[in-house]
Amino acid sequence: MTLLSRRKFLQSSTATALLFMAGCKKQTRPGSKADYPSLKIGNSKTLKPNQPLTFNFPDEQSPCVLVKTGSEAIDGIGSQKDIVAFSSLCTHMGCPVTYSKGRLICKCHYSMFDVNRNGQTFQGLASQWIPQIVLREDPASGDIFAEGVQGLIYGRIGNLKVS
Repeated sequence: MTLLSRRKFLQSSTATALLFMAGCKKQTRPGSKADYPSLKIGNSKTLKPNQPLTFNFPDEQSPCVLVKTGSEAIDGIGSQKDIVAFSSLCTHMGCPVTYSKGRLICKCHYSMFDVNRNGQTFQGLASQWIPQIVLREDPASGDIFAEGVQGLIYGRIGNLKVS
């Protein structure tokens, strides 16, 4: 039986890893921003604090809500970084959620999600954060566009294909 020295082991391991990496192509992650449509959903100049605006994204089977919270939110857009959007399907069992006083509330099982903290669950049976919609604002016009989803929409194995 031949023993392999530590030096030979490290050399061969490094060579194998480099060969493996050289054969891998850089791929876009499924559901990355490049895969989503860009959809105009509102205008920052017409939004009023705590008055939600509903829309569907990335398709007609995916209800969402856009809201100007009045206080800075993680990944918020606009001059005050207070405009955010989320899927309006609860991550527990897909029940619809409604916006009220800075949170999304599921009336089926009372899960609550903090809209200023990326849709983080802070009460109820939901164990996952509610998916946040990636937004972009055109500074000149104030138009707001949905351009991606952070997280998996309830009931799907991929956000871009109803499953």
